[in-house]
Amino acid sequence: MNRVKRVIHAAFTETAPYTGDGVTAAVLDTGFALHPDLAGRLAAFKDFCGGYSRPYDDSGHGTHVAGCLCGNGSCSGGLYSGIAPQCRIVACKVLDEKGEGTMQDMVDGIRYVLETRKLYRTRILNISVGINHIEKKQEQEMLISWLEKAWSAGLFVVVAAGNKGPESGSMSALGLSPRVIAVGCHDGKNFPDKRHSCENYSGRGPKGFPIKKPDIVSPGSGVISCNAGFARNRFGAVKNLYTQKSGSSMAVPAVSGAAALLWQKYPHFTNEQIKERILFCAQDLGEPWEKQGWGMLDVGRMLKE
Repeated sequence: MNRVKRVIHAAFTETAPYTGDGVTAAVLDTGFALHPDLAGRLAAFKDFCGGYSRPYDDSGHGTHVAGCLCGNGSCSGGLYSGIAPQCRIVACKVLDEKGEGTMQDMVDGIRYVLETRKLYRTRILNISVGINHIEKKQEQEMLISWLEKAWSAGLFVVVAAGNKGPESGSMSALGLSPRVIAVGCHDGKNFPDKRHSCENYSGRGPKGFPIKKPDIVSPGSGVISCNAGFARNRFGAVKNLYTQKSGSSMAVPAVSGAAALLWQKYPHFTNEQIKERILFCAQDLGEPWEKQGWGMLDVGRMLKE
């Protein structure tokens, strides 16, 4: 996360005094582990897979995403802190230990977020999941309609562009709606290992599409964040606190975190105003629309303008 924050200008000196305090993001993913860096961040946990009441994450993906969004980095001296370290999380487990789930669980998760949004002051819906092909078109349309309902209710809906690029039109179907922010991954112009950069496989929007898709990009290669598989020994020492993951899933929470910072600064903004500020302040990378959208997320510029 330290490198990510450098690229998107989200270092503490560029975001202070904003931390996402008072803002809640719903994360639909594989669950939530009680990691030390996420202490005090969990507003609610709902398990749509196993029906358990106690928070858990049998995959690790959801905890990593939560750390990118709002981990406080306490176990790393702040090095691996998230973008909005005081943002709270409503964690909905809609994916199993393999990262797989049903359309119904996703819809139920979105419905739960809508029903509880006033209780938890939820303003952001983070779905770090790319869905490229759904055999039943009706199910795909149903899921997209629920995402659009969430946007209409005032939530800032952020989804992953997916990792099926670089062909044109390879972006996740969830991101094509104009009422959803689709996030691709790009490590920036100065990333040293271009061959293995996530920009090579990040989902692309259709050529000639009337709106820019994906909407925006953020770094997603080798991102270090919270490890759900951390362990304590009998003396209380903690090990394996962090792990590294790559993909558009890791780029999504940076945008969600940026929205949390903006909403702390401008609590009366609508989700449309948040969207405009984030997209219009992006750095143009000189890439095609279907690869970069509006460009690289720029948190520092977003908070200043």
